[in-house]
Amino acid sequence: MTAPADAARFEDESASAIAAEGSATASVAARPVGAGRVPDFFIVGHEKCGTTALDMMLKGHPQIFLPDVKEQKFFAPELRGGRGWRRELDPARPHTFDRYREVFAAATPEQLVGEVSPQYLRSHDAARRIADVQGDARIIAILREPASFLRSFHLQWVQNNDERQKNFAKALALESARRQGRHIPRRCNVPQHLFYSDHVRYVEQLQRYYAVFPAEQILVLIYDDFRRDNEATVRRVRRFLEVDEGSPVDVMDANPTVKRMRSQQLDELVNVVSVGRGPVSRSVKAGVKVLTSRKLRSMALRVTQSHVLNGRPRPPDEELMLELRRRFKGEVVALSEYLDRDLVTLWGYDSIA
Repeated sequence: MTAPADAARFEDESASAIAAEGSATASVAARPVGAGRVPDFFIVGHEKCGTTALDMMLKGHPQIFLPDVKEQKFFAPELRGGRGWRRELDPARPHTFDRYREVFAAATPEQLVGEVSPQYLRSHDAARRIADVQGDARIIAILREPASFLRSFHLQWVQNNDERQKNFAKALALESARRQGRHIPRRCNVPQHLFYSDHVRYVEQLQRYYAVFPAEQILVLIYDDFRRDNEATVRRVRRFLEVDEGSPVDVMDANPTVKRMRSQQLDELVNVVSVGRGPVSRSVKAGVKVLTSRKLRSMALRVTQSHVLNGRPRPPDEELMLELRRRFKGEVVALSEYLDRDLVTLWGYDSIA
């Protein structure tokens, strides 16, 4: 798939930025703090593998600066999306290199700066783009057993209303048609997210980073380890980043739970009302304005949103999960060899024919 024009513009901007700074590998102390900085480390993914928990646990360390807004997505413009009003509603995420640097302007010279964007692992070009701008960056990736990863990812996109097909098996079956531009949900502005099989190309994804960064600058974590003992994992990350390992860790559940899913039609109505566009929004807002105070109007809109909850997702289809494990066994075997770790046994693929 051809990347949008944003990607080409990014190449020019990143090259200009490197020339302006003189070196992409300047020391932390030498970088201009007031003008913002380029991150010293990147947590590149995957989604639904505990990246949010890791982001929050690292934020508590005094020697680490992470922005309040997770997923800047700057180095993967082809996966950023943001058409029309959606882009207007997302001003916190930068679309120029100068704006990107400003995100980290509050970091002190003593702090390492980091960014967490799970899309970077799937992006075909993010590794090279990051290396062009920050060649001494440290890279952290988290990988999860493929079948459970894809199921959790699908549930998340259903919750976001970017995926209208709630049946996981049917959503997987739509992949071929979606690659041809058919059956793309109206609210999904990055169709690549719905090409589910592309997400489970772990070895290929890691190779893109090992091709442009030395091995000692890359840390690959396994989600199961993080779930079992997230404190130990966080301390391992601290050692990798060479910050004080001994300070307390605020542990939390690394399980990326899926919230109650909302009716897609009602969610779209809430978005229209909240954004304030079109005749539907004007009609509903006119009705709401009969309330006498701004506080009551705000409360009414919150109540409207709270009533669109309609229950939790069903348990996984074990037959489908087994089918997926058969499908991705080759990938798990290859990953085990690549990382020199027996993930075949850890993830239960040793019993799959």
